[in-house]
Amino acid sequence: MPASTASGISILLVDDHPVVRQGYRRVLEHQGDFRVVAEADNAADAYRAFKTHAPDVVVMDISMPGASGLEAIRNIRQRSAAARILVFSMHSEALLVKAAFGAGASGYVTKSNEPTVLIGAIRSVARGEHAMSDDVAHALAMESLTPSGSVLDQLGEREIEILRQLAAGSTTEQIAANLNLSMKTVQNYHYLIKTKTGMRTDAQLVRLAVESGLASL
Repeated sequence: MPASTASGISILLVDDHPVVRQGYRRVLEHQGDFRVVAEADNAADAYRAFKTHAPDVVVMDISMPGASGLEAIRNIRQRSAAARILVFSMHSEALLVKAAFGAGASGYVTKSNEPTVLIGAIRSVARGEHAMSDDVAHALAMESLTPSGSVLDQLGEREIEILRQLAAGSTTEQIAANLNLSMKTVQNYHYLIKTKTGMRTDAQLVRLAVESGLASL
């Protein structure tokens, strides 16, 4: 995938809040060499838009109804190993940052930063570089200084995604549909998550997810 087209850097903007997309679309297109070629508000539409438009950079939120940005990143990177995806999220927890990079993201910027940080990160990712905002880099640095770490560090990206959906109240059937998995596979992941974290009940899993920033009450 080229770093940019002759008419600038093409962008797919993925966020489930229309007002947020509209606001940042104006900011990005004000740069002159940025073109938002498509928008999406969920993981499935993000994947379809990527297939249709082949943007230079995908700017992707993590928290969305149904499958999250993590799943969208995974699916897009499976289709194109050259895809350049920049996470743009309100979350700066080290667990989510590592999961995003593990799924194939090229960068991670939080929404608490000035728009100039996002703009600079898009340019870096378009050049094939990695990018992080300072607060994300700080979160990762602080996490690396914690000897005990988190029990969630044992989970893979798919397990983190399923835990996030469980904590959000999704049923096994809903998770299977969101992730295009069989119910049996989701049940197996559910069991593995409990085994790896040492949690016995779903209530304990929800509390762990909330404490780790994966979900909110």
